[in-house]
Amino acid sequence: MTQTTGRLFDELAKIMTSAAGAAQGLRGEVENVIRAQAERLLADMDLVSREEFEAVKLMAQKAREENEALKQKLAELSSRLEKLEKLEK
Repeated sequence: MTQTTGRLFDELAKIMTSAAGAAQGLRGEVENVIRAQAERLLADMDLVSREEFEAVKLMAQKAREENEALKQKLAELSSRLEKLEKLEK
């Protein structure tokens, strides 16, 4: 009886190991399908990539800095123009 029980447990362990392997494989397949669907959905949404976003962000920051510099230059020129107009009067 002990030998039969041992064999039964061995077979049961093999079945459990196979079931665990199959579940692991199924999990991998499900993850792949979900990943592919998510990538397809994101592609259909026409979203920008991180690289594109960062490039545009840098361009906007540079434009703001240039705009601020031009604003300051305009203020200086306006001040000088006012002084010149006062001298002419």
